[in-house]
Amino acid sequence: MLKRVFILSVIISLTILAACSNATNSTVEDDSQNDNSAKDHASKDNNKGEEKEDPPAKPFKPIQPSKNTTPLDEKYSSEEKKQMPSAEAHGGDRTRIVPLGQTLLKGKKDLSDGPLKNNRLVAFYGTPKSENMGILGEYPPEEMMKKLKEQAAAYSKVDPERPAVPTIELIATIAQRTPGPEGLYISGPSKEVIDRYAKLAKENNALLLLDIQLGQASVMEGLKKIEPYLKLPYVHLAIDTEYSVDEGEVPGEDLGQVDGASIQKAVEYMDKMVEKNNLPDKLVVVHQFGNGIVTNKDKIKPTSNVEVALNYDGFGDSAIKMSAYGKLVQQQPIQYGGFKLFYEKDKPLLSPKQVLNLDPAPAIVNYQ
Repeated sequence: MLKRVFILSVIISLTILAACSNATNSTVEDDSQNDNSAKDHASKDNNKGEEKEDPPAKPFKPIQPSKNTTPLDEKYSSEEKKQMPSAEAHGGDRTRIVPLGQTLLKGKKDLSDGPLKNNRLVAFYGTPKSENMGILGEYPPEEMMKKLKEQAAAYSKVDPERPAVPTIELIATIAQRTPGPEGLYISGPSKEVIDRYAKLAKENNALLLLDIQLGQASVMEGLKKIEPYLKLPYVHLAIDTEYSVDEGEVPGEDLGQVDGASIQKAVEYMDKMVEKNNLPDKLVVVHQFGNGIVTNKDKIKPTSNVEVALNYDGFGDSAIKMSAYGKLVQQQPIQYGGFKLFYEKDKPLLSPKQVLNLDPAPAIVNYQ
């Protein structure tokens, strides 16, 4: 009898232990499922927090070359691939500092997604207010645009890997020899003119560079006069430094000068504008034709939202122009280089192939 009672007690105890074990396992599994569920929710919340606005679409279309266009490097001799033009070297070492066709200056990077990263800008410069200030004043807008596209196509043909974008470079504020109503020696922007060329650029998938001649205005004062237009996705900024004069000086009579720190303020202002308005990355072009016009170039630094190009503007003898490009752009690098050509004043007028033989190859080519 006692034996039976003992056996029965053992069986009951084992049953209770098994039940407790099952309950414990069930609790662990439930806790594990809850933990995993929490992790899933946290992961979803984190992913949601990491979501960013899609980058804005590029507001331009380059002129594409024909499919059978030969690559850039097949258009130059083995010597040209190794050596820069003798005029650019100006008696110095002709060894290229960057490979033929490269637009970024030596040691520079482009962290943006701006228009120069994969394309070249070919621009017509001027204002319809004057035939003496560039090609924009020589032709009606539609005829000018047709010629601009033809000129851009010539560069796409030479360098099909970097197709050219037609670009209108419109002088928005014009330096003058009288003080004007603000005493700044500039004629303010014309809404009618800018609207007309902004519409023309948009309709033709082109870009618009608004050029500010400063007079006695600061760089930021000039920028803010055209700020509403700079918020358009296809509009960029150019700064004409030679017309920036001090109090008591007159643009056109006294040669101007701009400090690199003032230009950098504009670069950083544009950078914030891009971020705040979710705009495509911007470009700032700095014009100069002689040494000393842009001082403290080391203060000018591109950002992850803004590209910077230093544009050589001199006219006349082509050999002297190439030498000046070497001194002012190649040897004083910021990020990209630009090169201006004058249809009537350059002797001789360089061909697109000759222009792209420069070291580095200009990322911007503007015609006046």
